[in-house]
Amino acid sequence: MSEVAAPGFVRVRLDLSYDGGEFHGWAKQAGGQRTVQGEIEDALRTVTRSGETTYELTVAGRTDAGVHARGQVAHVDLPEELWGLHQEKLLKRLAGRLPKDVRVWALTEAPEGFNARFAALWRRYIYRVGDRPGGVDPLLRSHVLWHDWELDVDVMDAAAKSLVGEHDFAAYAKKREGASTVREIFDFGVRRTADGVVEIEVRADAFCHNQVRSMVGALLFVGDGHRGVEWPRKVLDARVRDSAVHVVRPHGLTLEEVAYPAAGQLAERQRQARRVRGQVH
Repeated sequence: MSEVAAPGFVRVRLDLSYDGGEFHGWAKQAGGQRTVQGEIEDALRTVTRSGETTYELTVAGRTDAGVHARGQVAHVDLPEELWGLHQEKLLKRLAGRLPKDVRVWALTEAPEGFNARFAALWRRYIYRVGDRPGGVDPLLRSHVLWHDWELDVDVMDAAAKSLVGEHDFAAYAKKREGASTVREIFDFGVRRTADGVVEIEVRADAFCHNQVRSMVGALLFVGDGHRGVEWPRKVLDARVRDSAVHVVRPHGLTLEEVAYPAAGQLAERQRQARRVRGQVH
């Protein structure tokens, strides 16, 4: 994964969103399962008439199967000639070629030092839960989890606040060989919207696999009274998976936003992130 585009190529930023319900996650997989990356790369190859050549996307957050995105960011390195030939019509052509559950909203030439994954300052997710006895609004059923116990939002918010800061989140992560589980959470809070939906919002430099959905599972146990407000922090400090922490279903989770530093700070941010993730090139 290069820090900069190769000579003769242009790095292009894509801002996009998708409904994850019918996707097997972001990343391409062996076996032909439908993925967001696969759909966009196929569409890009078609509208640029690139034949058998696939230009591979790098994404800010590799969402799991069933997880949605409203503010996802990716980049792709395209030959200068191809970008010059197609850039003015590329966005509209992609809209005509892509399936309706994924949209690319903007295609822009990225500034020097930009990398969708490593230059990101933070990612912000919201998990939405409904706790009405009658269930979830049918129009929201694909984006809101129904929890059949009434939730105490204030207690959940206090428990969420106890996880803010830089910690080893091994207790809330699906361990990957050679990958660090240390992350920094900047904000973590719980609120109830005017229509009664409980929103669990978290912003961090990055997230481990299944981390957000595991933390939400712990907060739901606190909110419905099965565990005390101090329990999520005790689980964190133990640094081992607790069988009582459930990974909640993916459809309530949406990647809302990814933030980047000013153009002049992109390269340094990318170097910092690569060092932390152990991927210095």
